[in-house]
Amino acid sequence: MNARSITVPASTANLGPGFDSLALALDLHNTFVIEPAQEGWEISIRGEGSEELPRDDTNLFLQSAERVFSHFHTWPHGFRIRANNQIPIRSGLGSSSTAVIGGIQAACLLLNEELDQDAMLSLALELEAHADNASAALLGGLVVVGTNVQQVVARQVPIPSISVVVVLPDIQRTTSSMRHLLPAQVSHADAVFNLSRTALTIEALRSADYDLLRWAMDDKLHQPYRSKLIPGYDAVRQAALDAGAAAVTLSGAGPSMVAFAPSNLPEIDDAMREAFLTFQTESRSFILGLDQIGTQVADFP
Repeated sequence: MNARSITVPASTANLGPGFDSLALALDLHNTFVIEPAQEGWEISIRGEGSEELPRDDTNLFLQSAERVFSHFHTWPHGFRIRANNQIPIRSGLGSSSTAVIGGIQAACLLLNEELDQDAMLSLALELEAHADNASAALLGGLVVVGTNVQQVVARQVPIPSISVVVVLPDIQRTTSSMRHLLPAQVSHADAVFNLSRTALTIEALRSADYDLLRWAMDDKLHQPYRSKLIPGYDAVRQAALDAGAAAVTLSGAGPSMVAFAPSNLPEIDDAMREAFLTFQTESRSFILGLDQIGTQVADFP
């Protein structure tokens, strides 16, 4: 096998009401170059997280690859991995899912084996406990996801190309810590609220109906709890709406916030960052398009 590159997009999950069931792939990527070696393995990391991510067998990319080796009961002689990361870690933009999907795909290439979409996502579910980001990273576009203990069913819903504003405040929050904030039970009324708005969010994105999106992209299951740990969340959200955003949500478990709008994206970007500053919180931002393709494998020159 010659050197191959695996490019995996960022993703924003939940999209307001679609808790653990909706995600959107975004045009920001982590790229992994993999090539065979005589023996052992080696990993190098550039870009986002390069000073923090492990380079031993606790690395999530390696753990994901080893799941595939175990699945096929075969291990390669050796390999080298070079990661070039554009997606901030612990941002709510699916950086861990790129490592999981990238590791699974890399292992298949090293073994010259294939796994279908469902099998890849089922392995991803074992590593992440939810499959919304991984599904968007693999398939691209808008995905709708359902899971049980060992199975993932994911489908892409065709939507027109869109762009969003992503603002990442400089605060440290892990997905696991944000999940611990959620109640063990919710009311029947709140469940119905989210079910109806999830369906309407899909339709709003499919039809590029921003007036509908403004009404639909609301939530009662996770954002009321998680947003309390983000300084100035309500003020930042209102600033985005005042600048022309149709809807603003947490990206996954946060702390990134995502604004959806048909226009005025730079103005929305500026308004959100300025609002964070009034709460003594620095931030950085991205204006990102939709990644319609998902994970791509190519020969590395």
